[in-house]
Amino acid sequence: MDDEGFRLPKEDDRSAGDGTRCVHAGLPEPTPGAPFLPGPVFAAPYHLDPWQGPAAAPNGYGRPDNPTRRLLEAAIGELEGGDCRVFASGQAAITGLLLAVLRAGDTVVLPADGYFPVRAFATDTLAGNGVRVLFAPTAGPYPDFTGVRLVLVETPANPGLDVVDLPALAERAHTAGALLAVDNTTATPLGQRPLDLGANLVVASGAKALTGHSDLLLGYLATRSAPLLEQATAWRTVTGAVPGAFDAWLAHRSLATLDLRLARQTANAEALARLLAARPDVTGVRWPGLPDDPAYPVASRQMRRMPGVLSFDLGGAERVARFLDAARLVGAATSFGGLHTTADRRAQWGDDTPPGFVRLSCGVEDTVDLVADVTAALDAAT
Repeated sequence: MDDEGFRLPKEDDRSAGDGTRCVHAGLPEPTPGAPFLPGPVFAAPYHLDPWQGPAAAPNGYGRPDNPTRRLLEAAIGELEGGDCRVFASGQAAITGLLLAVLRAGDTVVLPADGYFPVRAFATDTLAGNGVRVLFAPTAGPYPDFTGVRLVLVETPANPGLDVVDLPALAERAHTAGALLAVDNTTATPLGQRPLDLGANLVVASGAKALTGHSDLLLGYLATRSAPLLEQATAWRTVTGAVPGAFDAWLAHRSLATLDLRLARQTANAEALARLLAARPDVTGVRWPGLPDDPAYPVASRQMRRMPGVLSFDLGGAERVARFLDAARLVGAATSFGGLHTTADRRAQWGDDTPPGFVRLSCGVEDTVDLVADVTAALDAAT
């Protein structure tokens, strides 16, 4: 790590709790009179040494170089357990990975039930560039990986919340000579660390639960492979898919409360999942933490904590609209992982889900208030 990144002593990486790691991740060494987290550095060009040029200092030009961005990368890298590069959005991180790694004639396996724009990008762009694209459900079955260059999975899947056994999938992929990349957006690095479970790469949107304040766009890639990191860095540099300094600073500021936010969101998700599962007017309830959920056997073994996201079906678009109109604490909004509870009818975005399918993201409201509000809104919608 460069001298701008602070890391807990190596022997403490595992013994420190999640809250401690989140609070201290990526902070610089303390300097008297300086803040805990320096303010964002806004610069396009920097002063250069007239004799040595960019070799004399870490910053030469704003697209590849920014100290605020490097501190954030150090922080996320500590939480994911690898080296990190941040991107302008989660989609930029995923498409950057795919375009940096794949070439014409390669084969990629993507989730059939994952984030819809990734599938659209694959069929519209990757296939047009000569990449063979295969799709598989998160829970399987998966095709033969012989000749496959990259397997990308999203677990828990968005929005259906299926979970895949990552160590088993990693073994299959590596035996066939394929790379395994994991979209860790829903879980966050406190929910699971895919690099510890055999993945070669992690990608995620940082706009959701990782930063949690619904006020920025961000994505990232993490890996323990120097060649893969170099490929991703070179791609980001030449395409310019970098986040702004203020977004990077906001993200780093928000990481400190990740453990606290996730604890309340998970508690709220459990309470709502149990409420919804008990109601005869709600179907298809999915949350990996429910013992009778199809994902529970793998999720309970693989994940360190369950997500604050759940899904269910209210039978039709009109009933979803009535539910959202009646709710006081549930906002109608896309995305997930924020401080405020939101619900999203995914079919309105062109996602291939039933018209009454709802993805609900739990915020940090008091659990008893949220349960009462959702109960009243469902009663009113019926």
